[in-house]
Amino acid sequence: MDRIKHMKIEALDTKHKNKHEDYEYDKKPFISFGEAKQTLVSVYEIPPLKSAYPYHYHHKNEETYYIISGKGLLKTPEGDKVVEAGELIFFPANSVGAHKLTNTSMTENFIYIDFDVVHEVDVTIYPDSNKIGIWGKGINKVFKEDSAVDYYEGE
Repeated sequence: MDRIKHMKIEALDTKHKNKHEDYEYDKKPFISFGEAKQTLVSVYEIPPLKSAYPYHYHHKNEETYYIISGKGLLKTPEGDKVVEAGELIFFPANSVGAHKLTNTSMTENFIYIDFDVVHEVDVTIYPDSNKIGIWGKGINKVFKEDSAVDYYEGE
């Protein structure tokens, strides 16, 4: 992106995702992949009693959340923590930055801004489900850890 971008949150396009009963969100991208060299910024709205993503951590990408409204439960390697409006949370790119955010309200959406520092390719680990995600360069796939094969298999 070779210009300054300035918009109101209300003017952002909304992408709804609801492919699993425990996970649902509205994502309003502000800076999408490819618009900037190393930055993604989106506003997330998580409905009551839902999470946006499973418990995970990144090997390269770092994330920072700013909680706009609501109250949620943040799962981390250090245990569960209640988070609420006005808080900033930084997730480093390694296992100590593992996280899952769940809206604990029965009636209100949980809204936060997700600021990501991204790389061309990132590997994401999902400790609870033993999965590995590879994101970038058109790969964007998830594998079970136990599906690994020998380096020379099929050669």
